[in-house]
Amino acid sequence: ALSPHYPMSVFELHLSSYSKSCFWVHILPAIHKIHTSMTTCNIKIINCVHILQKREGCEWNEKTGKVTGFLQYGYNGEGFLDFDLKTLTWIALKREAAITKQEWDADSVRTNFNENLLTNIYPEWIKKFLSYGKIPPSVSLLQKSSSSPVSCHATGFYPDRAVMFWRKDGEEISEGVDPGEILPNHDGTFQISVDLNVSLVKSEDWRRYDCVFQFSDVENNTSTKLDKAVIRTNRGKNKLSNDQGVSK
Repeated sequence: ALSPHYPMSVFELHLSSYSKSCFWVHILPAIHKIHTSMTTCNIKIINCVHILQKREGCEWNEKTGKVTGFLQYGYNGEGFLDFDLKTLTWIALKREAAITKQEWDADSVRTNFNENLLTNIYPEWIKKFLSYGKIPPSVSLLQKSSSSPVSCHATGFYPDRAVMFWRKDGEEISEGVDPGEILPNHDGTFQISVDLNVSLVKSEDWRRYDCVFQFSDVENNTSTKLDKAVIRTNRGKNKLSNDQGVSK
């Protein structure tokens, strides 16, 4: 549909000229130039209704970072023009689209705009939209006894697309680490624990370790230093309760 902010008088002038010219040569380029921001636009020409469709967007693989963009035009329910993001050229799906393809391929400003839109702007929008509605976790360090592993426990987070791991000097480690699975809570949120065998860690090296929680599609993370002062145990005032996932 046309943007409500677009001046209809200008559109009517264009529409008048469209009815006197070749649809294939003039309408598509003209509509693109006047920035009508259409997904579907009905245009009456010589007492007929024709449907021009525009489809654009991208798919972003959050694991690999690969972006697959698409920009397509259709006419009366059939493919008309596709933008090839690899070659930065247009593919004419109909013989009548050949002239428009040549004109748009020669338009470097349009090409650069489309490339930036599909590879930069839209992926950033996707990342931003995915970040909405996230609930950060409450992270605690738990230990049953002084000889037990220290469990980094995150709970109350949403959604479940998250990872948690231990680091030493800023680098992820696997030695002495026992990762747990993401489990559901009764309120629809999730929890996860990752254990670290501290018997392998020298006392003076504790400050070099930290536990990291991170949503899989967000760069920011929550880091918790390995610190005896904040570990909750079965002893003293920081005594654990059953709802923290560690039995008394």
